[in-house]
Amino acid sequence: MIDHLRVANLGVLEDATVDPSSGLTVITGETGAGKTLLVGGLRLILGGKANSDAVGPYGDNAQVDGLFVFGDDEIGVSRIVPREGRSRAHLEGTIVSAATLEERLGALVEIVGQHDQLSLTRPAHLLETLDGVLDGEGKGALDAYEVAWSSLQRALGKQRQLGGDQIELARELDLVRYQANEIMAAGLEMGLDEQMETDVSRLRNVEEIREHLAETVRITEGMAEMAGELVSRLRKVSGLDRGLADLASSADGVAAAVGDLGYESRASAEAIDADPARLQELEDRLTAIGDLKRKYGKTLDDVIAFGEQAERRAEELADLLDDADRIEALVDMAKGEVRKCAAALHEKRTEAAASVGSVVHEHLKDLGLASARIEIEVSEAEPGPSGADRISMQFASDSRLEAGDIASVASGGELSRLVLALRLATRAPGTDTLVFDEVDTGIGGRTALAMGAKLAELARSSQVLCVTHLPQVAAHADAHFVVDRPDGDAAVVRRVEGEERVEEIARMLAGIPDSEAGRTAAVELLDGARSPR
Repeated sequence: MIDHLRVANLGVLEDATVDPSSGLTVITGETGAGKTLLVGGLRLILGGKANSDAVGPYGDNAQVDGLFVFGDDEIGVSRIVPREGRSRAHLEGTIVSAATLEERLGALVEIVGQHDQLSLTRPAHLLETLDGVLDGEGKGALDAYEVAWSSLQRALGKQRQLGGDQIELARELDLVRYQANEIMAAGLEMGLDEQMETDVSRLRNVEEIREHLAETVRITEGMAEMAGELVSRLRKVSGLDRGLADLASSADGVAAAVGDLGYESRASAEAIDADPARLQELEDRLTAIGDLKRKYGKTLDDVIAFGEQAERRAEELADLLDDADRIEALVDMAKGEVRKCAAALHEKRTEAAASVGSVVHEHLKDLGLASARIEIEVSEAEPGPSGADRISMQFASDSRLEAGDIASVASGGELSRLVLALRLATRAPGTDTLVFDEVDTGIGGRTALAMGAKLAELARSSQVLCVTHLPQVAAHADAHFVVDRPDGDAAVVRRVEGEERVEEIARMLAGIPDSEAGRTAAVELLDGARSPR
């Protein structure tokens, strides 16, 4: 619901504020006063196209601010249109694109104007509206169709995975199995190649390693004699000066380390043996690992990962090929269920369309289209997520004329009345707010009275804003705003109540707000609108 609307420097509107009623709000005023600019401002904060030509003479920017209320939630929005450059939009204080405004708010407010591409002309909207009035059996048919459609999509998904070429899949299975088995047979582990390269280096250089170790043993033996002499002298020193005892301890540590180094070097020299057979085995395995790296990855980890992936793909292909014999039957069965459910849903939608069409026609009679012909057609279409139906509305302003698609044959005024009639007929929740811009084009008299009453009726379940020239419509309003230009320059928007409202209704009736006859008629019209219907 629109709770607050402020429009500044848009055309002749210098700074206008409207706080609509939750019911029926009307906006009236002389032609050219700027009434439609309020609707234009609303379009801007709903993500509509910004036009810098609409920026008024009272500053360099036009600005529209709005507050929307939905239950306990409030959404603040603002749109600034500069005289030069791109417009800027803010939602809840955050800069957003116009497309985001349309996405968040566009579906909550429907503006019905002379030149709008109305949702009424869109098959998807008509389908949603019709499904909203299905009875219990109809909703059950819709639920059953959605289940059947989901089952078909799952079956088709498996069929797409199968790809339709079992020979090619079998070839791929043979290949990935070979790859997985080749890698598995190599007995690979992370870091294995590095350990093997270390072992190969040792076995290739056994003699040189032995020579170096033997020399190391000889050097450590000489160092051990020197370390012994060192320990002896420092022990004598510590006996003479106890403060130097740490030096003796350090010497002991050096002697022990030299001894350990010599022992380990001798043990290593004795343990190392030439093993040509083992060397050949390791070199062969490293060659095999190199071949695997060239085929499956730069590193051993890459090769291992490739093997695991190949194994998983082999299992997936095996499952698909196992399903191949029954997947076609599964798809055919799912398609048959979709057709059956689509037929049942089509029948219920056709019944609902006939009922809604009849009620819409009755409303149109009251709205000055007594001889109009309206048909809501439910025709067959390719199955989709919402069924196998295409909904269209056929209309003729006279029953003697051939009905055509509503988008092509209905005038702006007829479209507005059709929207009103359809809303009243379906009572679907739809959008929270309906805005009718010049909904009264081409009507007057009793039809105007009927339109006012029906707008008021619609406003019992939805917020309705209406820009109107008809006093018969304005008289039914819960909130009445007047747009005028008292000095011929800036437009002013003010809410009228009591005597001011009587004067405005009188002006709309007779063109003379202080005419006694006009005031009497205005009071009578207002009293009639307030009386129970």
